[in-house]
Amino acid sequence: MHRRIIVPSALAASLLLAIPASAADFTPGAPGIGDSYYPASGNGGYDVSHYDLRLKYQPATDLLEGTATILATTKQNLSRFNLDLGLKVSEVRVNGRVAKFTASGDHELEVTPAVPLEKNKEISVVVRYAGKPSEFKIDGWSAWARTPDGGVAAQEPDSAVWWFPSNDHPLDKATFDVSVSVPAGHQAISNGVLQSQSTSLGWTRFNWRSDKPQATYLATLAVGRFDITTDRTANGLPVLNAYSKDLGANAGAARASIERTTEVAEWLESVFGPYPFNALGGYVPNVTSGFALETQTRPFYSPRQFANGANVSVVVHELAHQWYGDSVSVRDWKDIWINEGFARYSQWLWSEKEGEGTAQELADYVYALRGADDPFWTVKPGDPGAENQFHGAVYDRGALALQALRNEVGDEDFFAILKGWPKQFAYGNARVADFVRYAERVSGEPLAELFDTWLYEPSKPAAPAAAGAGPSARTAAKAGAAARARAGAAAAKPAQPKSWKKIAATNTVHDHERGHEDHGGH
Repeated sequence: MHRRIIVPSALAASLLLAIPASAADFTPGAPGIGDSYYPASGNGGYDVSHYDLRLKYQPATDLLEGTATILATTKQNLSRFNLDLGLKVSEVRVNGRVAKFTASGDHELEVTPAVPLEKNKEISVVVRYAGKPSEFKIDGWSAWARTPDGGVAAQEPDSAVWWFPSNDHPLDKATFDVSVSVPAGHQAISNGVLQSQSTSLGWTRFNWRSDKPQATYLATLAVGRFDITTDRTANGLPVLNAYSKDLGANAGAARASIERTTEVAEWLESVFGPYPFNALGGYVPNVTSGFALETQTRPFYSPRQFANGANVSVVVHELAHQWYGDSVSVRDWKDIWINEGFARYSQWLWSEKEGEGTAQELADYVYALRGADDPFWTVKPGDPGAENQFHGAVYDRGALALQALRNEVGDEDFFAILKGWPKQFAYGNARVADFVRYAERVSGEPLAELFDTWLYEPSKPAAPAAAGAGPSARTAAKAGAAARARAGAAAAKPAQPKSWKKIAATNTVHDHERGHEDHGGH
């Protein structure tokens, strides 16, 4: 028999190749992604690329059973990592092997893989779980709403932990496949395109696909009995709208509003550029809340949004978010103005288009509405604080900032900025400071003072966002009109624009009341 002889140096080299990295080189991923307002949101150590959710939901009992397959890439040598989930887990596998897991905190699932995970490796994580979402609460509130015929997941800034495990922060966006089995006669509504549906043994399975990066809070699920309308846009995008069968007196107004989704989206393309996603629509479940939310491709609307008749303005607001908030998402929740200020301003532009009050008339009215001693002016839209994240000032003062920008740089540059921003940061994340730099680059003008005045000073600016209010005019206004601003009055109070009541009707309080005040449809 021939016996191979290995010389000592060769043996040593081969042993070095076989020895894995030291255990000390592998550390746990952070239990939070580093958000300024919500330090426990999201997780560190990995980046998700895709969620595959296979669910079964029983409306009668609110029991949700799920198997989630998560595809991700490690960003460090991981000994352990966290997912965000509030329901009970029965099994976790990492790269096919059974992993240890434990629950901690309000919604943390700590996963220890059988083998430590090396940096920059693609991994798969399978989580089997079940529970009744309505029984899970954080600080007394829930993102899951029971309805007479099912349940709905839609909230901001958190909703994912009620129905699937995730890296729950806008900074980690991913594509989604959502497959939901519900009793025959019910429907399951989610984001994107309905790929297929089939019925067997008394259950119907709906398969949805959202093929562009999507923040976890923008993923939605609604189970119930819906009337569904379908169509296609002129460009061929599928449009699907869904209305609970028991909306009562609000049914007609809801349909009269949501059925204008395609028209509104086509107009918004003229303002913000091409629509960024693969589907369009909206849904109105029978919930008791009063808010609306920009769930990606298919906004959620509460019936109460239409209690006083049709309101296309709220549709404008939520569809504007598809560009500002969904395609371009916040890097940190303190950057909420790049979502809400623009969605509110889109309502002002719609009013201008409809001949119901120009954006300038709305700016003048909003400015005159509150005196300088009103606490409204102490909220800084550029960094409002978690307790004021959805305060009316983020919306209305945030829109005033945009009117001031428009007057400063002129319509040509202003609308170039509005259209260029979603293209520049498409499917990514950005900060308020990124927008300021972008606006300066496009306009060629220094704008730091303007944005500081309207987004960061905790007081009422001395002059409204009036046409021609350039830097010298602003300086003069600060020096010569401070006393008038403190008195909170202009020489003549502007007339209320015709569109104001419809716009103000979107200023409904958010259900979970996490310190949020006086804000509109998200």
